[in-house]
Amino acid sequence: MSGLPEARLGGIFAPDERWMGEALRLAREAAARGEVPVGAVVVRDGVVLARGHNQVEALRDATAHAEILAIGAAGSARVAGAETEDGSDGDGNAPGADAGSWRLDDATLYVTLEPCTMCCGAILLARVGRVVFGAADPRAGAVVSSARLLDGNPYRHRVEVVGGILAGPCGELLRGFFRDRRRDADAG
Repeated sequence: MSGLPEARLGGIFAPDERWMGEALRLAREAAARGEVPVGAVVVRDGVVLARGHNQVEALRDATAHAEILAIGAAGSARVAGAETEDGSDGDGNAPGADAGSWRLDDATLYVTLEPCTMCCGAILLARVGRVVFGAADPRAGAVVSSARLLDGNPYRHRVEVVGGILAGPCGELLRGFFRDRRRDADAG
């Protein structure tokens, strides 16, 4: 991290910052495992439906992005307990949720990096109602940076988008990861 205090928006964005913090924790887990540090959390009514982090290397699967894994897990989540805003009960399933429903129109996907083209497709197909991302991805981001795939899509599904939540820590984690990879490659 840069040593600067983390900018917090607070107010109406406080829940977004809380859940983005959870996605950032998952991104750090991914980095510790040698994966590109991206984390994702799917939340409905203040309850975690599913979590995911990049597992492309571990699974040897180019589609194992954090968003894809979290959306897939949320779609097949079963009711077993609840994790509420206060962090109680760690199994992450929503009480009274539509068990097994793949439609996530009333859920929010929190992800530390702007989704790519593939992940935007999954967001649309799963009918995710809201996407909150941390760092923009000028090269491959397909939400606002290199394309706007969630706008005017052929599925006529409207997705609310909020970008830049905890963008500093999310971006710094990615920059540090790739800086270390380049250094290691130069040394080897």
